[in-house]
Amino acid sequence: MRFHWITATALAALLSFASQSLGEEQEKKIERASLPPAVEKTVAAQSQAATIQGFAEEIENGQKLYEVKLMVDGHKKNILMDANGAIMEVEEQVAMESLPSAVRDGLQAKAGSGKVVKVESITKNNKLVAYEAKIMTDGKKSEIQVGPDGKPLDQEE
Repeated sequence: MRFHWITATALAALLSFASQSLGEEQEKKIERASLPPAVEKTVAAQSQAATIQGFAEEIENGQKLYEVKLMVDGHKKNILMDANGAIMEVEEQVAMESLPSAVRDGLQAKAGSGKVVKVESITKNNKLVAYEAKIMTDGKKSEIQVGPDGKPLDQEE
């Protein structure tokens, strides 16, 4: 019995290391003072009339990116930037009832028996590319995405 426990522990550690090595994004909280000057400039411009909730740094596809988490008019907005302060992606919480009917229908269809608890728009290069919903099904959380037209995506954003 002891051998199985040691084997299971070693396997779990190996899988954890492998997922980190394969470039799975790792988000690390940082302080505002750690932001590069160009990122700080973008943060200052984008956070007007918003409450800053925090900052993070992550490596995605070998590139260091910076994220500012904001609260704007009662909803969450996360802005991802490169080291030059260029905005790469914006995720912004949206009300389900404000979505076009095709998007609402597409999310409900993908959610199946699950309940949509939160929806965010995903914008890349100033273009709306997807809607992402957090789903609760039998006490378990998951995420789904549909395109701006409410149709399934070929690949997730």
